[in-house]
Amino acid sequence: MNSNDIFDTEQIALSTFTEQAYLDYSMYVILDRALPHIGDGLKPVQRRIVYSMSELGLNATAKFKKSARTVGDVLGKFHPHGDTACYDAMVLMAQPFSYRYPLIDGQGNWGSIDDPKSFAAMRYTESRLTPYADTLLSELPFETVNWTLNFDGTLEEPVVLPARLPNILLNGTTGIAVGMATDIPPHNLREIASACIYLLENSRATVDDLCEFVPAPDFPGASEIVSSPADMKQMYKDGLGSVKLRARYMIEDGNIIVYALPYQSASSKILEQIASQMNAKKLPMIDDLRDESDHENPVRIVLIPRSSRVDCDALMSHLFAKTDLEKSYRVNLNIIGLNGLPAVKNLKTLLVEWLQFRASTVTRRLEHRLSKVKARLHILDGYLIAFLNIDEIIRIIRNEEDPKAALVERFSLSEAQANAILDLRLRFIARLEEVRIVEEQKTLNEECVALEKTLGSQARLKTLIKKEIAADAEAHGDTRLCPIVERGSAQAFSETELVTTEPITVVLSTKGWVRAAKGHEVNPEDMAFKPGDEYQDFAQGKSNQSAVFFDTTGRAYTTNTHTLPSARGLGEPLSSRLSPPDGAHFLSVTILESICFLMMSSSQGYGFVVDANKVATKNRAGKAVMTVAEQGSLLKPVLIDNIDEQWVACVTNIGNLLIFPVAELPILGKGKGQKLIKIPGKKFQTNEEYLVGIAILSAQDSLSVNYSNGKTRILKPTEQEPYVGDRALRGKKLEKKRGYNTIASLSTLRGKP
Repeated sequence: MNSNDIFDTEQIALSTFTEQAYLDYSMYVILDRALPHIGDGLKPVQRRIVYSMSELGLNATAKFKKSARTVGDVLGKFHPHGDTACYDAMVLMAQPFSYRYPLIDGQGNWGSIDDPKSFAAMRYTESRLTPYADTLLSELPFETVNWTLNFDGTLEEPVVLPARLPNILLNGTTGIAVGMATDIPPHNLREIASACIYLLENSRATVDDLCEFVPAPDFPGASEIVSSPADMKQMYKDGLGSVKLRARYMIEDGNIIVYALPYQSASSKILEQIASQMNAKKLPMIDDLRDESDHENPVRIVLIPRSSRVDCDALMSHLFAKTDLEKSYRVNLNIIGLNGLPAVKNLKTLLVEWLQFRASTVTRRLEHRLSKVKARLHILDGYLIAFLNIDEIIRIIRNEEDPKAALVERFSLSEAQANAILDLRLRFIARLEEVRIVEEQKTLNEECVALEKTLGSQARLKTLIKKEIAADAEAHGDTRLCPIVERGSAQAFSETELVTTEPITVVLSTKGWVRAAKGHEVNPEDMAFKPGDEYQDFAQGKSNQSAVFFDTTGRAYTTNTHTLPSARGLGEPLSSRLSPPDGAHFLSVTILESICFLMMSSSQGYGFVVDANKVATKNRAGKAVMTVAEQGSLLKPVLIDNIDEQWVACVTNIGNLLIFPVAELPILGKGKGQKLIKIPGKKFQTNEEYLVGIAILSAQDSLSVNYSNGKTRILKPTEQEPYVGDRALRGKKLEKKRGYNTIASLSTLRGKP
């Protein structure tokens, strides 16, 4: 016998089965777990928690009840999942720093803003609903929403709660489904209510119009919103975007007090981020860091500047850029609409659709009330017949075997009226009750007329919805927590700004090794060098300044002095961080001031002035500054303090000295320059005359002429006058003294101003 004859089997391709199974799973996650419904703004687990608590009688005026009781009810009746996930969802709705308008009033440890996950176990905490939760539940008994069977078919649960306010925007939510996610920020109740009322009055309102009422989200925590109004409007138009939040601070006794953090930012993490920068010596302007948060001040981070000269605003701008003191939150208004499908909606579409849901809910509530009123009027009509014929009614009840049938036949009553008459107690047969029935009829007739008018008029229905929204906004609304402020972009300190300013001496060797020693008292010529290497040049400055190295080809290279190796060792080769051309070697080093100029010159007697800051470059290959011929060489650049008041002294190897004003030289970016001193001959050849040194002099400075045999000759300011002339002249030959050989260089001896 074939097994197919016994079992009814179906064969499908594995790919088809897996595709359908994954699709079913995806739709379940999207519709029944991760995304909220536009009506009440809740996910299924949240809706079931709130509904279960209402069924347990845990309203805002009830006594607190153990959270474990609620979780057990939710799991056993409506949500057959893990208790941990259910309790986590419950905790979130009770945390005022997580929910803008909490739905649950918690008693016990429900976590803190510093550590939201530090809440106690559900066996220790107690809970009940908040007054705001009544806006979700109050209309539930009036047949305002559809119901569905629970997971085992023994109970019914609401498909959606009849929210009187757009909770989807008021509390927001986040969720990750399959292939999609949602990130809806919380908003201010009064602002959203005003936008809804305006939209009811002006159906053609645009998103720009609504943004006049809803300028931005409103997060718990009261941090600043620093996104531009244009960005906020575009976010509401697209339903996608981001909002930037920044911590708020004040200056108190010279210290910086941070008292409000961005939404979902933890003090402990921010303190750790700042402390790690301090340990890495990247925040030298902060002397100490304290956390003074307590019950009265949930957020109080104290930053103590190193001195009163620290720019606190610039410091905070750096921290905004480098820590969670400023955060951007993704916005994705992806929700399940009235059609049961997920979609990203802009602000107007979302509010219009919610107002449709609200209109449907109010209509169903009014229809339910109207049916109740009509049913009661029908019963009251029966009561009046009974009172007008009380003796006959009593006779029928006493004598007839089937009084209900007799009453129906005798007075043309309905079965409901006959049952109501038969259920009357004797004490209600008094004459006074007839008066009360007539009064109740009158009141109910008036209510019936009003209900029918409202149900028959869209204008009246809108007016009713507006009044109810306004009343709820008055009862549960509050002022905006997050101020909207226009701020500049957060600007982190540059690497040099974060370096401690201290004296430093940079030493360069002939083979291109470099190192940096602390202080200016160092004698670089007395330092130890590698075998075969020796002292080449040095420069003094500060650790937050840049060092510029020049090679023999006239190229300049820049590096930060604080990154150079310590002088306790032999240093490191510059070629490991820079890339000079083949055959070139490093000639000199200069430390740049904030505003300074350099005197560039070559052995051929040409030179010019260059802005030192334009020489700096981050390129490893350097920057061409001085054009040097193959037969010539670059001389060490010299710093110029004052172009208008200083002089250039240049001397050749055979002793011709010329002094002229610096102002006679052009300021160039690069090039060969102009002639400094006249040197005879058309071509530069070995052993002929050439420029060996330049110096920059002020009026009170002496000039030191250094000879190749180590001797020195000092020219005081009065002795320099014979050598003063115009640029490009021959100059005057220094008087030759016995024992003085070829001139090697010039240097300046600073005099008293």
